[in-house]
Amino acid sequence: MPGKAKENHSWTAEFILTGFSGHPELKTPLFVVFFAIYLITMVGNLGLVVLIYMEHRLHTPMYIFLGNLALMDSCSCAITPKMLENLFSKDRRISLYECMAQFYFLCLAETADCFLLAAMAYDRYVAICNPLQYHIMMSKKLCIQMTVGTFIASNLHSMIHDGLLLRLTFCKSNQINHFLCDNLPLYRLSCTDPYINELMIYIFSMPIQIFTIATVLISYLCILFTIFKMKSKKGRGKALSTCASHFLSVSIFYSCLLMYIRPFEDRDKNIPVAIFYTIVIPLLNPFIYSLRNKEVLNVLKKIMKNYSDLKQTLSSSAS
Repeated sequence: MPGKAKENHSWTAEFILTGFSGHPELKTPLFVVFFAIYLITMVGNLGLVVLIYMEHRLHTPMYIFLGNLALMDSCSCAITPKMLENLFSKDRRISLYECMAQFYFLCLAETADCFLLAAMAYDRYVAICNPLQYHIMMSKKLCIQMTVGTFIASNLHSMIHDGLLLRLTFCKSNQINHFLCDNLPLYRLSCTDPYINELMIYIFSMPIQIFTIATVLISYLCILFTIFKMKSKKGRGKALSTCASHFLSVSIFYSCLLMYIRPFEDRDKNIPVAIFYTIVIPLLNPFIYSLRNKEVLNVLKKIMKNYSDLKQTLSSSAS
């Protein structure tokens, strides 16, 4: 029996991502749409990271968190190249280690997003509810500690769930009815009881979600309470505008997250939600924050103006 189990484990060291194979007529439009989204997402998020890094005026806690959020959204796009390849490839195989790599980056990005959105909510709470103590309560040291803590916790969380996949043996069907490698569909293909893996989800993932959602909700309740107490209509409008982008991003993220983590047996039926959660949200975030943020827009205008002036200067020199 041990030999048989080992043989079966090696037989399913590769899986097949069925993805969108049930709709062959859609492969071309899907490829065009997803490839365009992938390019825009990478340019938008990495461009935002570079912009925040280069512009000294944006070296504040809110923008540092935003830059890291954009970086993590870029990491979540790690699933897209394989998905694009599978749209036209007849060979949709993916190895266990490729599966683990996909799941690691996705888990890392989504866990970090939870912590960063909570940190941004706390930053807005301090800025609006305790403006006079903002630079003390949101010091540079605390900002760095929160960012480093986010990446340490997210990496540990991802490595725990990723490493636990190695304890599983796979001797059932090797077809994953999804366009990405998620841990829960893999559990259903396992001949080993995934009880420990599922237990670790409840032990580690649920507290993270509860803690970050609670932080966001408490922060925004305090913010709203403070805003309603303001006598100045202009002050209320300014306070609301500083939170609007973040609140919109948080609402979209957690709405999709809660839909996606519905009961385990429904996970592979949530492909439309998974598309929005893993592909569309990373596309939206840089636009949500940039288009509603005067500081980011002003920096972009300044860069465009400097580029235009440089181009005119070079053109004049050449003539």
